[in-house]
Amino acid sequence: MDTLTLLLHGFATAMTWEALFFCFVGVTIGMLIGVLPGIGPLATISMLLPLTYYLEPSTALIMLAGIYYGSQYGGSTASILLNLPGEAGAAVTCLDGYPMSRKGRAGVALFVTTIGSFVGGCTAIIVMALLAPPLGKVAVMLGSAEYFAVMLLGLIAAVTLIGKSVLKGLVMIVLGLLLGLMGTDVISGQIRFAFGTPYLYDGLDLALVAMGLFGVSEILASIGSPASNWLSQQKITLRSLLPTREDVRRSVAPTVRGSLIGSIIGVLPGAGTTVAAFMAYAAEKRVSRYKDQLGTGIVEGVASPESANNAAAQTNFIPTLTLGVPGGATMALMLGALLIHGIVPGPTLIINHPDIFWGLIASFWIGNLMLLILNLPMIGLWVRILKIPYSILYPGILVFIALGVYTLNYSFVDVIMVGVLGIVGYGMNLLRFEPAPLLLGYILGPMMEANLRRSLLISGGDVSIFWTRPLSATLMLLCIALILYPIVMSLLGRTRVQAALEE
Repeated sequence: MDTLTLLLHGFATAMTWEALFFCFVGVTIGMLIGVLPGIGPLATISMLLPLTYYLEPSTALIMLAGIYYGSQYGGSTASILLNLPGEAGAAVTCLDGYPMSRKGRAGVALFVTTIGSFVGGCTAIIVMALLAPPLGKVAVMLGSAEYFAVMLLGLIAAVTLIGKSVLKGLVMIVLGLLLGLMGTDVISGQIRFAFGTPYLYDGLDLALVAMGLFGVSEILASIGSPASNWLSQQKITLRSLLPTREDVRRSVAPTVRGSLIGSIIGVLPGAGTTVAAFMAYAAEKRVSRYKDQLGTGIVEGVASPESANNAAAQTNFIPTLTLGVPGGATMALMLGALLIHGIVPGPTLIINHPDIFWGLIASFWIGNLMLLILNLPMIGLWVRILKIPYSILYPGILVFIALGVYTLNYSFVDVIMVGVLGIVGYGMNLLRFEPAPLLLGYILGPMMEANLRRSLLISGGDVSIFWTRPLSATLMLLCIALILYPIVMSLLGRTRVQAALEE
C-alpha cells in the first residue's frame, strides 16, 4: 500500500474515541508541564508511565507523544514571560522572547511561537511519513553487529553533542548499562548485580528508575524557586496577541528555516530538540537580514528556534521506531513503554504493527491542531498557572508519584526505592552529573548486550566482526571520532591560551 493509504488507516486508529481522549489528555498535560518551569516532559512521562500499563499500546504511545511535543509548545510561555525555560529546548527562546515581553510585546511573541510550533510540527509529520518507511526497509538488512554499533553511536552522540562534560556523561552511561544488566540473565539464568537481595532479582523497574531520577529529583531541585513579582503585573489579552503585518512578514522565512533544520536534526540519534533549537538560532545569526538585532527582542529570534524544537520533537520518533535507537532520554522512555507491552521497536515495527506507527503519525496532526486551540484562546489560563506558588504545586505532585508507584506492584518497597533514587538523582544534579545518559544506558543496555552476544556467537568470539563489516566499522569509527573530538578541541584550546600568555 502507498503512504496515503497507510496514513488513512492511521487516522482510523487515531480517530477512535479512546485515542482522541488520551491524545487530548497528553497534549494538555504536555502544555501544562511545559508552562511550569522545572518539571519537563521527561519527569512527567516518568510519572505517568505506570498508567500506560492499562492502555492499548497505540493509545499509550499517542498519549506519551502528546506530552512530549505538547511540552515544546508550552515551554516557550515561561521562557518569554519569566526568562525561565519550561523545557530545555525552549532555552534559546529566552534570548529574544523575554526582551520582547519587557518591551510590552509578550502577546506577539507568544503568538509567533505558537504558529512557528504548529508549522514545525506539520513539517516534521510530512518528513516522518516520507522518510520512516524507507529507513525501516534499509534497517531490515542490518545485522547484530550494525545494531550494536548504531546503539553505541546513539549513546555516545547523546553525551558528546549535548552533555556539558563528556567524561561525566560517559560515567553515567556506564552506570546506566550496569543498572540495565541487573537481575536475572535471560540467556544463562545467572543473577547479576543483585547483591543477594531478592528484590533485585528481576532488576529495577523502568518506571521506578525514571520517576526517581527525574520526577522526584526535579521536584527536590525546584523547591524554593523564586516567584516573579513582575509577572503578576502583566495582562496578556487576545488583542495583544495579534502581530503586525511586518511581524508576519519577518517571521515567515525563519519559521520555514527552523522547521527544516529541526526536521533534519531530529532524525539524528542523540541530537534532540535542544541541539535543533540552537542550530536554528545559529543559522539565523548567519543568514538573517536582522542578525545584528538578535538578542534584543525580535520575532526572528523566537520563530526559528521554536519551529525547530517542535519539528525535532516529532522526527525524533524516526530513529526510535525504525531503528530501535532512542533520539534522547525522553525517546528512551517511549521505547521502554513499547517494550513493556511486548512490542520491539525496529525495522519490523512498521510491518508488524502498522496501526501503532501510522496511528501515531495521524495523531500528530490531531494533537498539533488541539495545541493550536489550547494555546491561543487559553493564553490567559496558562499565564495564571505560572502564578501558582510552588509550595502548593509540588507536594501534590509527590503524592501522585507515590500513588502511581504503589499501584505498580502494590509494594511500599517500590515507594521507598523511588524516594532513594530521587535523592540519588538530586545528588547527581548537585555534582553536575546529568541523569539522562544513565537512563539511555539503562534502556539500551540489555539490547546492546543481546546484539553483542549474537555478533560474537556468529564470529566465534572474534571481535573483529565489528571492524570487518563496512557499515559497523564506519559506525565504530564515528564513535571514536565523537569521543576524541571534544578532547582534541580542549587540548587545542589550552595550547592557544598558553601561546597567548607567552606572547
